[in-house]
Amino acid sequence: MKEKPDDRPLREIRLRTKWAGNRLEYHDSLDSTNNRARLLAEEGAPEGTLVLAESQTAGKGRRGRNWVSPPGKNLYFTLLLRPAFAPDQASMLTLVMALAVQGAIEEACGCRAMIKWPNDIVLNGRKITGILTEMDARDGRINSVVIGVGVNVKAQEFTGELADRAASLETELKQNVSRALLLEKILERFEKDYALFLETLDLSLLRERYNDCLINRNREVEVLEPSGAYMGVAEGITADGRLLVRVADGGCREVYAGEVSVRGVYGYV
Repeated sequence: MKEKPDDRPLREIRLRTKWAGNRLEYHDSLDSTNNRARLLAEEGAPEGTLVLAESQTAGKGRRGRNWVSPPGKNLYFTLLLRPAFAPDQASMLTLVMALAVQGAIEEACGCRAMIKWPNDIVLNGRKITGILTEMDARDGRINSVVIGVGVNVKAQEFTGELADRAASLETELKQNVSRALLLEKILERFEKDYALFLETLDLSLLRERYNDCLINRNREVEVLEPSGAYMGVAEGITADGRLLVRVADGGCREVYAGEVSVRGVYGYV
């Protein structure tokens, strides 16, 4: 007998985590789940607070881009953390979440998803997921970190510059995908991977797994820096999440995400 699709409404998630999602706010619509999570952080919300929305009117991506957020189609959530480590280590959390999302998609959907450094999840060469991490640090200490995730799930059309770059899970896989189940798997995996990160305060325990699903690895890439662009072959990440790029003279450069963009020579990946 064919298994019945998991069609639970998003608000009916069943979390089996220890702390991730211990406080849940569900909204039919928000300007941005990150904005709401940051406000809750200022009000004293605990670590593990999860903000979940059916749609966003002002979703945010990296470097100020908008994230298209139609109602009832996708997964939009933000997780609040209150880490005790140094502010310069917080950027690695984006890669920790990327690895959790990649693994959750594989587990929930039975497909091979990949990571485009540092944090895009891609399927069949198209972007499925975006992740935005924002930090509030004061006097050299982290007050809060919010990690926002947007996953394109249901079938939909993308226009403009997204037409050849973005896709949704259901369009690519030709199967039903449960947003509730996917969110549950993401939080379970993030909780475990975050614990590994805290053991070393870097990605050394996650690095091999991350590199195994890095779509840029052993491919020629173009690195776009404010000072100019250069070509090289991506070799994987360092323990602190920098991308190792082998350049023409045989040297190896370490690329920090920041305001740098890395793309395939012949397209998005």
